[in-house]
Amino acid sequence: MQASPLDLAQSLKEEGYLIDEESATTLFLSLALGKPCLIEGPAGVGKTQLALALARTEKRKLIRLQCYEGLDLNKALYDWNYAKQLLRLQLSKSEEWDEIKVDLFSEEFLLTRPLLESILSPVPVLLLIDELDKSDEEFESFLLELLAERQVTIPELGTISAKTSPIVILTSNNTRDFSDALRRRCIHIYLAYPTLELEISILRSQAPELSDRLVKDVCEFVARVRKLSLQKPPSVSETIDFARALKALQKETLNYGELMGTLSVLLKYPKDIAKLEERLKKWETEASQRLE
Repeated sequence: MQASPLDLAQSLKEEGYLIDEESATTLFLSLALGKPCLIEGPAGVGKTQLALALARTEKRKLIRLQCYEGLDLNKALYDWNYAKQLLRLQLSKSEEWDEIKVDLFSEEFLLTRPLLESILSPVPVLLLIDELDKSDEEFESFLLELLAERQVTIPELGTISAKTSPIVILTSNNTRDFSDALRRRCIHIYLAYPTLELEISILRSQAPELSDRLVKDVCEFVARVRKLSLQKPPSVSETIDFARALKALQKETLNYGELMGTLSVLLKYPKDIAKLEERLKKWETEASQRLE
């Protein structure tokens, strides 16, 4: 673990992730206190990338659980190897059932899923529970034991405690709220879209081949686009892709009249693209008037 929030921010920067001082302090405290960290914010602001960079920084094995609607314990925690259990039954016709059933539900026949894998791991891990808001409230309630005690309970085997204490990171796009019980167990970071200055630094870090003028133009343009009422504002990764697209077209500056055909790199919904195309006409006219 890093000695201070500043050291943590520097280590993350070395792994290609730029974090502001406030978020670095909160993340540092989560690690220092051994508490799960819930990272919330709109899609595309770097929540998952922060967890991935932290795993590299802390030199921990990454175990990732991608959440989705209908996720249950058989996919998240454990399942039984039914084929192996059936074979065991076929080979034990002479044994008493009481003896067989104890054997059937032992660790030998257990299939570990991400949550149990993180508990049983003999080496330190970072458990990423990604987009938790896509799962249902029942699954959220199940997580409480893991988040608070670093243990899980399997009815046939009892309670299993973590062999090493995993770092637990949860992310959410805020499509639904969480219970007070889950929030009490976590330390929270809210990641918004980066400031103009931070996004310029990110773009320079991730795409050093771009000129300073193009980087500045693109980041200022994207910041303006995000102020529109869009179904999905552009993410940081889409800002990077958009800047590289302009570079591929041999553009060294951003010109409103030369963006047709490039907007689908930045925006992902036809209605958003149509709205921006209409707005570009207005922006282009305003820019021309300023030059006159």
